Amino acid sequence: MNKNMRIVSVLILLVLLQACAWTTPEPAKTQLQIRQDQTRVYNTTNDKLVMKMALDVLQDQGFIVKEANTELGFITATKEVDLDANNSGAFFSSLSSNGQSYTFKKNKIIESTTNVTVFGQTTKIRVNFQEKVFSNKGEVVRVRPIEDAQFYQEFFAKVDKGLFLASQNL
Repeated sequence: MNKNMRIVSVLILLVLLQACAWTTPEPAKTQLQIRQDQTRVYNTTNDKLVMKMALDVLQDQGFIVKEANTELGFITATKEVDLDANNSGAFFSSLSSNGQSYTFKKNKIIESTTNVTVFGQTTKIRVNFQEKVFSNKGEVVRVRPIEDAQFYQEFFAKVDKGLFLASQNL
């Protein structure tokens, strides 16, 4: 019996040590890597068409265009996301907190800037996104750039599709 207890104790200790194992954090992206994720080059000099496709994609994703300047090739847009649905537990716990005010994340705003420029026989588009998270008191909780390469790949895939359809007159 004593031997079995030792074996069980050692196994538990090993499991606990494994749970506490250090993981190496992913190395931070360089500015060049971030810029590469945010940029796409198209083999066309029709910058107005590329800008129009980027604008269409933003609107399709629920963004409200704040400014679009075709002369400068610049678009700014925002999208509001309500986080209240995820905070129902926080809301109800605030009711039972003896009148103390409880702070929770209420909404976030995703801001986008897009720059479209002609370079020789190509058009370069760079888009970046930033999210701002606000509390129920209107305070900014977090501001961070979106650096997920997959996020930008999905955006540019939609622009690619729009440009292809436009080239086919569809």
